[in-house]
Amino acid sequence: MDKKTINSKKPSFYQSIEITNKWCKEWEEELLSDEVFADRVAELFKTKNGLRGFFAYALSDTNCSLLDKLPSSLIFKFVEGGEQIVEITLKNLIMSSAQIINHQRDNNPEYEEISSNISDRCINLLKVLDTKLVNTKVNMILDNLDNLGNSLNNSKKYDSKQKEFIREKISKIAK
Repeated sequence: MDKKTINSKKPSFYQSIEITNKWCKEWEEELLSDEVFADRVAELFKTKNGLRGFFAYALSDTNCSLLDKLPSSLIFKFVEGGEQIVEITLKNLIMSSAQIINHQRDNNPEYEEISSNISDRCINLLKVLDTKLVNTKVNMILDNLDNLGNSLNNSKKYDSKQKEFIREKISKIAK
């Protein structure tokens, strides 16, 4: 547990993933309390790369149980993060849900399971965030789903099966 703070005020995306990896392992080994971990994560959220790197790691690494356990101090920091946390979580929910369909089509159950795990983590996180903000963002996404797509520039739109599945996954937030 040698690195207690972020060395750079503006870590890169990949540095943020590595920082999150290290902190999650320390948290899993109970070398970091929930509160200290949450404070560190809040610092990481001050930059876009920090936010993206945190979620890239915490959502996708199957050995990181942080988002499965959701300590209350971390939930508090997520709620404080407001719109940016809701938006990145919803984006990951949409992308991972669409990817589940792609992996089913490609007969790739290993990747399908990974995408399903990400989708489930997003749903569980969205359930504990600011309900009004989540509802507002969900409605915006549902209204705009036909314009969203699989590529960074949305040039390849989601097909009807993907959109149906995304809607199905989004409906689980309210349950």
